[in-house]
Amino acid sequence: MKTLCTVTSSTMATLKKGNLPNSATQQHVWKNNPRFVLSGSFGERDELIPDPLQKEKLLSDSFMLSSPLLKSRQLLHDEFGEVNTRLREPRDLFAFFSGNGPLQAPRWPIECEVIKENIHHIEGVPPEPEYFYQPTGNEKVPEIVGEEQGTVVYQLDTVPTEGSYFSSSRVGGKRGIIKELAVTLQGPEDNTLLFESRFESGNLQKAVRVDTYEYELTLRTDLYTNKHTQWFYFRVQNTRKDVTYRFTIVNLLKPKSLYTLGMKPLMYSQLDANTHNIGWRREGNEIKYYKNNMDDGQQPFYCLTWTVQFPHDQDTCFFAHFYPYTYTDLQCYLLSVANNPIQSQFCKLRTLCRSLAGNTVYLLTITNPSRTPQEAAAKKAVVLSARVHPGESNGSWIMKGFLDFILSNSPDAELLRDIFVFKVIPMLNPDGVIVGNYRCSLAGRDLNRHYKTILKESFPCIWHTRNMIKRLLEEREVLLYCDFHGHSRKNNIFLYGCNNNDHKYWLHERVFPLMLSKNAPDKFSFRSCNFKVQKCKEGTGRVVMWRMGILNSYTMESTFGGSTLGNKKDTHFTTEDLKSLGYHVCDTLLDFCDPDQTKFTQCLEELKELLQQEIHKKFYELGQDMDLEGSWNDISLSDIESSTSGSDSSFSDGLPVHLLNMADELNKKKMHKKKKQKPLQTRKQRNEQYQRNNLIRELKSTEDTPERAGFASTLQKQPTFFKTSENTSSSTIKNEKPRMNEVNGKDKGTSLDSSKTTTLILTKNKETMQREKPGFIVSCSSSKNSTNTSQDPAADVKPNWSRSRFLGTKKGRSTMAVYPSLHIYTYP
Repeated sequence: MKTLCTVTSSTMATLKKGNLPNSATQQHVWKNNPRFVLSGSFGERDELIPDPLQKEKLLSDSFMLSSPLLKSRQLLHDEFGEVNTRLREPRDLFAFFSGNGPLQAPRWPIECEVIKENIHHIEGVPPEPEYFYQPTGNEKVPEIVGEEQGTVVYQLDTVPTEGSYFSSSRVGGKRGIIKELAVTLQGPEDNTLLFESRFESGNLQKAVRVDTYEYELTLRTDLYTNKHTQWFYFRVQNTRKDVTYRFTIVNLLKPKSLYTLGMKPLMYSQLDANTHNIGWRREGNEIKYYKNNMDDGQQPFYCLTWTVQFPHDQDTCFFAHFYPYTYTDLQCYLLSVANNPIQSQFCKLRTLCRSLAGNTVYLLTITNPSRTPQEAAAKKAVVLSARVHPGESNGSWIMKGFLDFILSNSPDAELLRDIFVFKVIPMLNPDGVIVGNYRCSLAGRDLNRHYKTILKESFPCIWHTRNMIKRLLEEREVLLYCDFHGHSRKNNIFLYGCNNNDHKYWLHERVFPLMLSKNAPDKFSFRSCNFKVQKCKEGTGRVVMWRMGILNSYTMESTFGGSTLGNKKDTHFTTEDLKSLGYHVCDTLLDFCDPDQTKFTQCLEELKELLQQEIHKKFYELGQDMDLEGSWNDISLSDIESSTSGSDSSFSDGLPVHLLNMADELNKKKMHKKKKQKPLQTRKQRNEQYQRNNLIRELKSTEDTPERAGFASTLQKQPTFFKTSENTSSSTIKNEKPRMNEVNGKDKGTSLDSSKTTTLILTKNKETMQREKPGFIVSCSSSKNSTNTSQDPAADVKPNWSRSRFLGTKKGRSTMAVYPSLHIYTYP
């Protein structure tokens, strides 16, 4: 475990009150102000409090040091009262939770209205397996009507979207009276459903009643964006029993979904929970996922439609994409750990940082106290995190299963705590979870693309996570990093890893996933794992931690649907299934680190066989045959793996929204002030322009010459010359290079004057023309400062200008040397 040490006297003088980090305030004592001591308070800036009795307290303290200026309660004493030069195990620096006081209330952006009701669901387990929906082919595809022909029965007034950005937050969100957004019922016979989503993780924006029992629903996009509609969670009241309702979500963005493979939505009945202890369950018929016939002209929308019958009249029911797990749920769990006298001995709770909205990002350090410093230093670390994508609540349920086991009194859990230091961040993006985002933080960006960021203030959760792991790597080896996610297009659970190029550890990154597939064969699919490092994923936690030196760096993807494996084939996952995977992670860690390396070696051999089969398959698909003996392990693993099927968050990369807006404004101001400049010309363009100018000047100066007049009139008949001169000139140069070599080849150090060069070239052209067309005679010559550069053609023959080559010369100037960069033009 990393411990905090006292500040030395050499650095004490340079410290100032505002520079002390909150997490270390109780470890510092002011050298020059012995009458002050530090008092830490949770979530507030620490203040210096005068203590006139400090001297007496310190003298009476059994852990007092001999120095009258520097005091510490962290150093240990031996049995003789001498100071031991090692620090005691870290204590709880702050009392996060009080057993008698309320939990820390979530902070919301000030634009968000929040109802005062507390939403709570029980964890019920379905008595029977919940099978996938089997499409009949006769599912109805409702045509989207919209509010023009329907009746709006619920709509959020103000929704921060693209163009706005997060500014401030407060507990309870928007100030003022919370308006009732649902319609007012006209009497007991009014069967209109009452919708609500202004609670933690809810995200319904609008509901339109298009028929008596049919509703069109619009989801709210991630705050401060116009993207990412996949997660949904909302409440309905005033239900009617034995009536078939139809719900259609009209603005989903993903073209592929597990709803096309039989996944059902989740429903929760408050009456069933209270009377029969029934929790969330899969419900729905006539499920169809299809493309919307209406879009905004920029991006296509997709619809999800399903029918359902409510179990009771006048019930309160909830619908969700997956089992919700809110920020308040996490705090309740951590409160139970903090109040447990046994668990709190080996699980230390810290504040990693504060989110943009000011919500606490918790860091748990789990390990048994070490008996010696050598034993503490020998422990390897394991880092686990979840909910960087707030709508992927699957990760929280796996994390809960892991914590349940690792904090238990199981012998295996005790052994793991003896040999490892676990650093756990159970909720990386609390702001997104609170407001009901699917993928982004309040910066309007996907945090799992910004692990390389230097913007500490815009992405505090990610910046502090990477910094914590960086410090951890400096003091001990990190054996494994795993970030828990959810997947919306593939069933089962699987891992994404990073191919290792070091032959010493070849295929080692695949051993842990293979072991996990053997420990959970009906849930985990090794064949769905992928280890290719794509360029677009360079900013993910998995790749960044791998490049920092963690060989076993993974993203765990758990489906929103269910399993296609073993005994659980074609059934939905429950919360118990996901929690059991958290246990299997612990079990696999023990196998992976077993001093008896038999399992590890067997997995490596099996991986080599699987890889050979995959390589043969690839070559067979390409129609090639290859003898792989002795060389197959030199083939790049990335070449035989396809890209991962993760979500494309390219439009959620880049600067946070508020900085992006500032950058756009600055660019507009710069463009307004800056004069428009012509683009710089290439050398070729400058040479061509130079030749054109020369020819135009010569033609103007020779208008009184009949031959030049005839030549000029010929040029006027060719209006496309100057348009096509670029192509002509370039082809001419290619054809003329050998001839220029003939002119200059014998003496490269001597330059010929242009008249001689022109004469040589034109003489060759004349001879060629006479050989090819004996009926035509072309006689051209050129001399210095001469304007008469051609002779009259024969009287009985119409002039026919062959593809002769001319070098333009300026009138009244001496001839200049011929350079290869100057082009020789041909005229038809």
